[in-house]
Amino acid sequence: MSVEPLPGPDSPRVRFGTEMRRLREAAQLSQAAVASRLGCTQTQVSRLEAATRTPSRSDAERLDQLFGPGDGAYFAGLRERIVAAPGGPTWFRGWVEEIEPTALVLRSWDPLLIPGLLQTESYARRIFSREPLITRDEVEERVEARMKRQGIIHRDVPPVILALIDEGVLRRRVGGAEVMPEQLAYLLEIADSPTISIQVVDHECLPGLLGAFMIAELPNGQPDTIHVDSSAEGHITSEHGLVSSIRNRYEAIRLWAYPEHVSLKMIEDVKREWT
Repeated sequence: MSVEPLPGPDSPRVRFGTEMRRLREAAQLSQAAVASRLGCTQTQVSRLEAATRTPSRSDAERLDQLFGPGDGAYFAGLRERIVAAPGGPTWFRGWVEEIEPTALVLRSWDPLLIPGLLQTESYARRIFSREPLITRDEVEERVEARMKRQGIIHRDVPPVILALIDEGVLRRRVGGAEVMPEQLAYLLEIADSPTISIQVVDHECLPGLLGAFMIAELPNGQPDTIHVDSSAEGHITSEHGLVSSIRNRYEAIRLWAYPEHVSLKMIEDVKREWT
């Protein structure tokens, strides 16, 4: 199992477990008794109360039926907050919870994979399922979080998304013929949106070899903020020098990008190769 810092005392995951334990003890029920009502094991109940297990939708609904606090949807609401947070590293939560939802423009460069905001559920699940030592529950948690993260695309006033993708990403086998045609078809579909631009970058683009990044243009005069990816821990900052460096690199990569209509034709051609 991957190891992350324990959630803070005010996190929805901890509050879920604390309130579950409080109500269980007030009702004079054992963990085994609650487990039988939830259709799970006593160990799973113990992990929920200790905030080391992500509650399922049925867990939350059955707890609301069993204890019925407030309007009868207390645990369901907490679970929504739990899974709305990214199912990945804790350091990434600030970007997903505070930066992306307020951004006016998001510029991204991805040399290895389809950008997370543009991934299909099957593509994302395949990627997460290949993480070292990850559990099935963690995979589903991360997939659900990624799909929720994409909600910003479907808002009434979404951010402008300018995505640069390396040409090799289109042919990188992520799930093969069961996944790739669907993923590339989705790119073509979503590129019809007036707020989304997808450009394919020539595979000989050397300025892009240092890795993926995103640039968020924020409202109200706030400084641009960047997220630079790495295999260990990403870096999020609005420090002027670093932001300027990444913006310059983005522009250098963009010089190697095919025009949008050519890029979409390339995606269509590779989609046919996969089928």
